Amino acid sequence: MSGKMDEVKGRIKEAAGALTGNDKLREEGKIDQAAGKVKQAVQTAVDKVRSAAEIAVDKAKHVTK
Repeated sequence: MSGKMDEVKGRIKEAAGALTGNDKLREEGKIDQAAGKVKQAVQTAVDKVRSAAEIAVDKAKHVTK
């Protein structure tokens, strides 16, 4: 599941827990939101590293020609 989906799921759980007075569900929602944010941050970092690696490979190809 994507980070954004986890975050949305967490918001729904937190809201449902708040409406029903279920503290456990609220906490699960907060945890899901945090996990979603971490997944998004990791994916952003992976994307940046992948992009930098592709640029480096392209430059290396031009140097060797």
